[in-house]
Amino acid sequence: MALFPFGRKAAATATGSEALSAFLNGYSIEVMPRTAEKVADFRALLPAGTRVYIAHIEGTPIEEMVATAARLRAEGYEPMPHFPARIIADKAMLTDWVARYQGEAGVKQGLILAGNPQKQLGDFHSSMQLLESGAFDGFERLHVAGHPEGNKDIDPDGSERMVMEAARWKTAFAQRTDAKMAMATQFCFEAGPVIEWVNNLKREGVDLPVHIGVAGPAKLQTLIKFAIACGVGPSLKVLQKRAMDVSKLLLPYEPDDFLQDLAEHKAANPDFGIESVHFFPLGGIKTNAEWTHRHGQQPAQAA
Repeated sequence: MALFPFGRKAAATATGSEALSAFLNGYSIEVMPRTAEKVADFRALLPAGTRVYIAHIEGTPIEEMVATAARLRAEGYEPMPHFPARIIADKAMLTDWVARYQGEAGVKQGLILAGNPQKQLGDFHSSMQLLESGAFDGFERLHVAGHPEGNKDIDPDGSERMVMEAARWKTAFAQRTDAKMAMATQFCFEAGPVIEWVNNLKREGVDLPVHIGVAGPAKLQTLIKFAIACGVGPSLKVLQKRAMDVSKLLLPYEPDDFLQDLAEHKAANPDFGIESVHFFPLGGIKTNAEWTHRHGQQPAQAA
């Protein structure tokens, strides 16, 4: 029988706890309009000024996306809506979305990505096309997708050759634009492969800061379901191995070990390329926020 709850270490040292708290400072989190509707007041959950990504799932009306962004802005947060290329019909639609976000919600940040649908619905199929469109001129910050475990949509053979070429292109784009850029990744569960991937980016000349994707506290079965759906590879094996342990199967997953390892590596290597943590609140935004409170991240109403 395990002596300590699944996902937690026996006792973090004071230094280790401080490293984790510092690593979490300035974290971001993701919501959808339908999940945001269930939150009475984000100020009871998130630190003031938190960047909140707004996931744009195919079929979500732009009016709901913009309303969510406006609400977050009004409550003191920085909305960063997704712009998924494959669900945008044409340049006119893209321009209209940008104008609505800017005019109604003061949006000045965006996550630019290809999106999930295998079949593009209009003129765009990649984040690079969106970036080249000029629609985001004047944005203060543009994030793009990162794939520590590869992306089979881009490199079906698993070589990651095309993924790396795209990352180099985005780095070159960042060097010729005034916008701050960073790479927000899919969620992972094991620190070692993430550290190696981040270091490999640097070796390959990709110097975009990394905002590492982290699955928030959730049931183990929920995480496995999302990991399979999102194409997470090596990390999924870690979850499946833990699922074989009956003593851990029914206990909720928490990302303590994963983040503690990354935090300690960052503390020992200040130039390490991870700049921030981005949470996917797969077990619910309230549950995720309460976990961050236990690690020194206080909500705006408690400040």
